[in-house]
Amino acid sequence: MPARDSELVQIVSAATADAARRAGAWLKCASGCTQCCIGVFAISQLDAMRLREGLARLEGDDPKRAAAVRTRARETAERLRQGFPGDAETGILDGEWPEFEEFANDETCPALDPATGLCDLYAARPMTCRVFGPPLRSGEGLGVCELCFVGASAEEIAACEVHLECDALERSLTDEAERTSGVAGNTIVAWALARP
Repeated sequence: MPARDSELVQIVSAATADAARRAGAWLKCASGCTQCCIGVFAISQLDAMRLREGLARLEGDDPKRAAAVRTRARETAERLRQGFPGDAETGILDGEWPEFEEFANDETCPALDPATGLCDLYAARPMTCRVFGPPLRSGEGLGVCELCFVGASAEEIAACEVHLECDALERSLTDEAERTSGVAGNTIVAWALARP
């Protein structure tokens, strides 16, 4: 992993903890809630590297659980080959992928343990997973999990926005991860974990 990845994770963790504190009861995220674990999403090569490192640690700590994650990842990747919006061999998404919006929206993340409803790779989860729930600003506006902020006004939602100030650091670390791995471009969790 790039040396400063832990710094990035700490910045994001602090920002989301602050947003969660401000959100209070509006934020419904809790262990066992799997709303954000359904449907595929793009992850960077930095996220992919972090996931693979987390899986390697899990293999040392709990080989049986790690094997189950890898099996789920391989089975998911195989199911998703047909119609994959990119290179189905490498798992790299096309630069322009409007069809990705409707791709595999019902697919469960392979890192999710179906028996417990918990993430087997929680400490190594991608940035998207780390910031999901509290209000987060994107090109489309301020987005929140559909289970959170039910009945909240626009002002109440905006008051709980996550303030991330780490774009440059994340870009730099992603570039470093791509140079180190020799793989460039976004992928999805299944392909990141199905790789040997």
